[in-house]
Amino acid sequence: MGSFSLFVLNNLPWFWLAVTVLCIIIEGISMGTLTSIWFGCGAFVMIFLSFLPIPFRWQLLIFVVLSLVLLIFTRPFAVKKLKVKKTPTNSDSLIGKKVLVTEKITELEKGAVKINGVIWTARSENSEGLPKGTECIVTNIEGATAVVKKI
Repeated sequence: MGSFSLFVLNNLPWFWLAVTVLCIIIEGISMGTLTSIWFGCGAFVMIFLSFLPIPFRWQLLIFVVLSLVLLIFTRPFAVKKLKVKKTPTNSDSLIGKKVLVTEKITELEKGAVKINGVIWTARSENSEGLPKGTECIVTNIEGATAVVKKI
């Protein structure tokens, strides 16, 4: 066995502490997806279990099972309570609006549509060509481009 493996096996509480901290850092970087935090909680429990004479492979199994159980059964509750969801923007209000094609949209090139008196770059949802004057519905906004489909 390598010296690193022996070091980890001789310092399991510190190993699980490092895993806990790493999972919390990943959760912080991932902007609240509430995924890796459960693995951090599982690793935190493993800090205390590592003081018992449990072989490392069983500790890994307990960690994975515990973390997955927490993820599956508590994440939906936490997401609901914390209301982690997409914040609607002004452009989201444009989805579903009827628009008029002001510059033809081709299979390979974007065109333009008029939405609430403002000209937007547009592309067809299913890559079909839409001639000028076609009435469409906005199905999505991708950056500054309206995605439209023919009514």
